[in-house]
Amino acid sequence: MIQDASAPLVAAARELGRSVDAMRFSPPVSHVYNPLDYAWNIHENYLRRYGAGKKRVIFVGMNPGPFGMVQTGVPFGEIEAVRDWLGLTGPVGRPAVENPKRPIEGFACPRSEVSGRRLWGLFRERFGSAEAFFAEHFVANYCPLAFFDGGRNLTPDKLPAAQALPLLAACDEHLRRIADALEPEWVIGVGAWAEGRAAAALAGRKLRFGRVLHPSPASPAANRGWSEAATRQLTELGVWQ
Repeated sequence: MIQDASAPLVAAARELGRSVDAMRFSPPVSHVYNPLDYAWNIHENYLRRYGAGKKRVIFVGMNPGPFGMVQTGVPFGEIEAVRDWLGLTGPVGRPAVENPKRPIEGFACPRSEVSGRRLWGLFRERFGSAEAFFAEHFVANYCPLAFFDGGRNLTPDKLPAAQALPLLAACDEHLRRIADALEPEWVIGVGAWAEGRAAAALAGRKLRFGRVLHPSPASPAANRGWSEAATRQLTELGVWQ
């Protein structure tokens, strides 16, 4: 029987999805989305197609964006990039309690996730094909949940400590399982918070850590030329030649 090399990632993601699904969060959190539940089929396909084998570099994001992974189940999952470059598409379900200000429209969502467009756009520009990029790289999110205060996006670093602790523990364990499966040389945080969480979760391992500027449109530095800045950071670290 042939062993599926992506199976450890799929099992780890299933376990994380179930674990965080049982967690409850108080105001100002009005809604919580778990794409590892309602968009599981797309996420599983992403892991199976691109998560097999060792990877030299893992990029770690913070958590799903409202028009990216929330809609597609793929980290930084800007719809055009997921559909046209990664070659992933399909029906996406809905969470049990939907936020009317941030509805789940799946691949029919008309909005673009700027962070994802920038991130996958750089990889497409540099590597050409998704297969060439994923030969040595992988992209994951540290936290699988998206939090909302009505129409406002809330990031995990804004949660009260008592509610954040069990979530961070589950996310740390999941990241350790990703590292066990992929055996990376580098772990690169997309933004300072993701880098810090990755370094804490993977402390004591023979890994090299770094970060790139977060591609969010809320960042003036990213808006001045994110692709060039990230390429420069990765080159200076020695991740890319």
